[in-house]
Amino acid sequence: MKKTIFNVTKMDCPSEEQLIRMKLQNFDPVKSLEFDIPNRELTIYHSGDPEPIFSALGTLNLNTTLISTEESNATVQTDTNHSQRKLLWIVLIINFLFFGLEMLFGVFSNSMGLVADSLDMLADSIVYALALFAVGGTIARKNNIARFAGYFQVVLAVIGFVEVIRRFIGAENMPDFQTMIIVSVLALVANVLCLYLLQKSKSKESHMQASMIFTSNDVIINTGVIVAGLLVNWLNSSYPDLIIGAIVFIIVARGAYRILKLAKD
Repeated sequence: MKKTIFNVTKMDCPSEEQLIRMKLQNFDPVKSLEFDIPNRELTIYHSGDPEPIFSALGTLNLNTTLISTEESNATVQTDTNHSQRKLLWIVLIINFLFFGLEMLFGVFSNSMGLVADSLDMLADSIVYALALFAVGGTIARKNNIARFAGYFQVVLAVIGFVEVIRRFIGAENMPDFQTMIIVSVLALVANVLCLYLLQKSKSKESHMQASMIFTSNDVIINTGVIVAGLLVNWLNSSYPDLIIGAIVFIIVARGAYRILKLAKD
């Protein structure tokens, strides 16, 4: 068996990890994958030549380079167990509940920041669901799930962008900054709780580490919406709300594009 290490420059969250897992799941020579998200490194234990694996990773456009390959006698272990799956289920449910909460209050408070943040929560839920529901399924099933998730995110992102543009051009009511801040603080608390649960597991598994980084990014987005709410009140302008909304829609659309590209490969 061989051990090959790749540098994947654009691998910075679970979305990229799941793309790589789905891309390589039909490669019989691949025995195990180890992800080091902070250092953007992917270690693959496999048989045969690493070139076909390298070529497959190249189609994902994640700026992959081959660092080294060598013979290895390491014992390959599976990276799935009951306790981790249970924890990921908890994180998925929390994200999905707050998707609904932020979407509801975003509509009623006229805040695009909350609406966009709710879609980011939904995108998180989709990533976790892809990992949990597709396990053990056929290649066609996994690709169908990815394709549906990607198109769904694209539709939501496009609708969001159109609404942001419409509000920039037209005269709209000011968003309720108090609702923005209160709901975003609750979402922030939820993401901090998810981060605490993930860190408490003290898992060294790649998908758990990636989930922690993804949740940390959510904390940053929640904080951005809170700041936007404060600026709405301070500047007496809806522009900060629209700007943060547009930024998050870009994040959602970027994730959707990568999922769709994988499903077509």
